[in-house]
Amino acid sequence: MSAARSRRLAPEERRQQLVKIGLELLAEHPLDALSTDEVARRAGISRGLLFHYFASKRDYHQAVVRTACNELLDRTTPPPGADAQASLHAMTSGFVDYVREHRQLYVTLVRGASAGDPAVQEVVDETRRELAGRVLEFHRHTGHPAPPRLALTARAWTAFAEEAVVSWPADEPDEPGAREELLDYLESHLLKLIGPPD
Repeated sequence: MSAARSRRLAPEERRQQLVKIGLELLAEHPLDALSTDEVARRAGISRGLLFHYFASKRDYHQAVVRTACNELLDRTTPPPGADAQASLHAMTSGFVDYVREHRQLYVTLVRGASAGDPAVQEVVDETRRELAGRVLEFHRHTGHPAPPRLALTARAWTAFAEEAVVSWPADEPDEPGAREELLDYLESHLLKLIGPPD
């Protein structure tokens, strides 16, 4: 008998356990291959009991994706009272560190969600909009005049950063200075896009 069967969990503990298992599986499989049978097996419960905690497979997938996205947003939140430069660095370093630590999971989310359920895709899109909003907030703190189409630029840079971090050579993450090089790459390109005019 598994450890999961050895004691009853409170409803919220069980939900958290099931979501955690889902996150582990997403690091191994595409979103559309996330098997509720396998989740239940790893949790030591019946598949029917899983749906006592989640209304449907779709609801479960949303909960897993939202948990991953919320962690990313938490990691990229600037500290209270930070100036513009510190806010930018907190956002980019949190983003880079999260993806470096959870690369396969993140790739599954951003490249796999679009092929899955539209409601799951909306969770990913909400996260992208939040990150773009933080770029706008960073610009507001600089006090510089807004360049043309600033909101579009913020969204475009967010997509650029996503692709850059995911595509950064996977064999370099532990090379000396690799993290700093990537951070500088992201921040310098953003400043070129939304910095003060020459």
